[in-house]
Amino acid sequence: MSGQQDIVPRSVSPTILVVDDEPTITKLCKTMLQQAGFSVLDADGSSEALKICTQHEGPIDLLLTDLILPPPGFQLASSSNQFPHVHGHELAARALRMRKDLRVILMSGNIDQDLAGYGIRRGDLPFLPKPFDHQALLALVRQTLHAPPPSVESLTAGPPGIPKVGDGWVD
Repeated sequence: MSGQQDIVPRSVSPTILVVDDEPTITKLCKTMLQQAGFSVLDADGSSEALKICTQHEGPIDLLLTDLILPPPGFQLASSSNQFPHVHGHELAARALRMRKDLRVILMSGNIDQDLAGYGIRRGDLPFLPKPFDHQALLALVRQTLHAPPPSVESLTAGPPGIPKVGDGWVD
């Protein structure tokens, strides 16, 4: 073996970061996406997802995140925390500030009224209601990957009269 194959670039598949506080959902999404040929990173909450966005050396093409991400366990509030626990919409805004080419899909099993009770809005991002089937997930992922990435401004600027979503539970 000459080792020449090591330098030949393989066809790069899009990388998707899956974030959900429910391990079964994360595992299910990861399995479906890997079987469809995607590279998958996973995180069990927003804090871990923000670390991955900061530290992962390769591209991250798409963030697939649950909207409601409770912080795992108790944590003291700190303004210096670089990786705070935030809900999915705020996670998307923070991740987009780090990675401008990121596409985002929000998912939730809660209806809009429930989300409003948490102070969370879906905004204009692609949305995947739970439960979802294999085809719905893959179709939305492919469609979103072909669309231009959202701007941070489009996520953080709410309609007039509607309060902007804050930074989440614990900073």
